[in-house]
Amino acid sequence: MARQKGVIKLEGRIGDLSFYKSGGDYLARSKGGVDGERIKKDPAFVRTRENGAEFGRAGKAGKLLRGALKTPIAQVADKKVASRLTTALLKVIQGDTNNARGERTVLQGDLNLLQGFEFNEATGLDEVLKAAYTVGFDRASGQAAVSIEFTNPSLELSQVEGATQARFTVGVAAVDFENKEFEVDVVESAVVDLNLSAAATVDTTATIGADSTRPVFVVFGVEYYQTVNGQLYLINNKESGALSMVAIDLL
Repeated sequence: MARQKGVIKLEGRIGDLSFYKSGGDYLARSKGGVDGERIKKDPAFVRTRENGAEFGRAGKAGKLLRGALKTPIAQVADKKVASRLTTALLKVIQGDTNNARGERTVLQGDLNLLQGFEFNEATGLDEVLKAAYTVGFDRASGQAAVSIEFTNPSLELSQVEGATQARFTVGVAAVDFENKEFEVDVVESAVVDLNLSAAATVDTTATIGADSTRPVFVVFGVEYYQTVNGQLYLINNKESGALSMVAIDLL
C-alpha cells in the first residue's frame, strides 16, 4: 500500500494498480494475493475459510444491529462505527464455546461484550454526562427506563459552543439475529437547559412488546441543540453527541 501524492488524486484501476480512498487518504496498491478458488478449496487455507465465515457473520450481525438502532446512531456515530462494531461482534462470536471454529455464532457467543460500546469513538457518554444515572430493563413489561439525577446540570453536562439545551435519547431493541428481524422503540427526553443550576430529574422510558424472547439491547445518548426563534436546531458536531450501549438483557 502506498499513499498518492500530488494535486490529482486517482480512484479506480490502471493495469495491475488499484487507486482508492480510505479514511480520507488516497492510496494505491498492486494486484496480488492468493487465487480465490484456491482459498475456497485448498486444505492449507482452512483457517482462512473459518475466519472468513465468522467475520462475515459478525458483519451481518453488526449491520442488523445498526439498522435496528439507526435513528439514534445516525445523529452521533463516527465514520468507523460499522467496522468497530463488526470487530466487537467478532469477539462476541469468538466467545462461543459450543461450536467449532468457523461455525461459531453471535447468539451462542458472549453478547455481554457489547456492554459499554460507544457509537461515537470521539466522545464517550461518561465524558459528556457527569450526573448519576440508572438504567433498567424489565422483560415482562418491555420497558427500558433511564433516570438521571442532576444536582447542577450546568456543571454536570459538557458545555458545547453554540448549544443552549441538551436532550437525551433512550433506545431499546429486541434483535433476532437468525431471522434478521427486530423490534425497536426510541424515545427522546424533555430538553435540559445548559444554564440550569437547580437540581432536576430526567426520566425517559422506551418500550417494546412484553416478554420478548430475543436478546435486548438498550442504548442511551445525549445530543445538543440551539434554540433560534423558539425552534430547536441540532448542533451537528460529531465531537459533542454521544451514544452508548448501556444494557444488554439475554434470556
